[in-house]
Amino acid sequence: MKKAIITGATGSIGHALIDKLLSESVDVTVLYHKGSSRISTIPDGEHIRKIPCSLDEMKSLIPNEKNYDVFYHLAWAGTTGAARDDADLQLKNIEYTLDAAELAKRMGCRKFIGTGSQAEYGLSDKPLTPDTPTFPFTGYGMAKLAAGQLTKLKCRKLGIDFSWVRILSVYGKYDPEKSVIKSAIDKFTHNERAEFSKGEQLWDFLNAKDAANALYLIGCDSEHNESVYCLGGGKSAPLREYIETIHKLCKSRSEIDFGAVPYSKNQVMFLQADISALTNDTGFIPTIGFEDGIKELLD
Repeated sequence: MKKAIITGATGSIGHALIDKLLSESVDVTVLYHKGSSRISTIPDGEHIRKIPCSLDEMKSLIPNEKNYDVFYHLAWAGTTGAARDDADLQLKNIEYTLDAAELAKRMGCRKFIGTGSQAEYGLSDKPLTPDTPTFPFTGYGMAKLAAGQLTKLKCRKLGIDFSWVRILSVYGKYDPEKSVIKSAIDKFTHNERAEFSKGEQLWDFLNAKDAANALYLIGCDSEHNESVYCLGGGKSAPLREYIETIHKLCKSRSEIDFGAVPYSKNQVMFLQADISALTNDTGFIPTIGFEDGIKELLD
């Protein structure tokens, strides 16, 4: 891989992927939402190019260069709150993903990599595999599932390789401020009282740098086509233990009130990826433990 395109690059995974690609001497082009307040967090450099192109503009974008290798589609509208069940918005996301595949072809890519979600599965009491039955109960999960399935057909017709990566819980420096890890760090570093659910749910966290390495390895792989992967750490622990670890590493005096926040409707109580297919195909193995990942965020 010599040249790659990334949409949705301003989040934790996107930033980490840019860093990984640059470290591997891959030239990176970022397509970003016009008016993005976070585009300034992406560094300028000889091997990185930034092009304003919102999701609804990919369909009409005429590329100046057509010698790219891999297209990483991370962008998605309506990932939180009520927008997750906005049927019209989620339907547009499916169209945008198909547009991204068409753009990948116009830019000369040999491979399209789309990012899905554990929300495609709904509720499960076993580690998630590419073959685990999918029963999404949110519009977001339904749209991600449909986008992955339809884009596979689109890429087949276009004659380019396709991979779909169902991401579980990835954390990093550029997470939303309301994410459980970011909010915990904020409360604990300010020694403020922190309220959480009971924290009984078993969770699988993966550092953004590990996620980026997985995506890089998938991009380099030319032997497996139309593959679906689950991306996580491959291990789970009670959410309460993760929160207590953050509290300890922050050396905080905060009071933690477990149980103050009720579980949400259809609360996922078990979330763990089976990464064996990903490891077998690409050699991916997570290398950053949770404590080390949190220490890095605190530095």
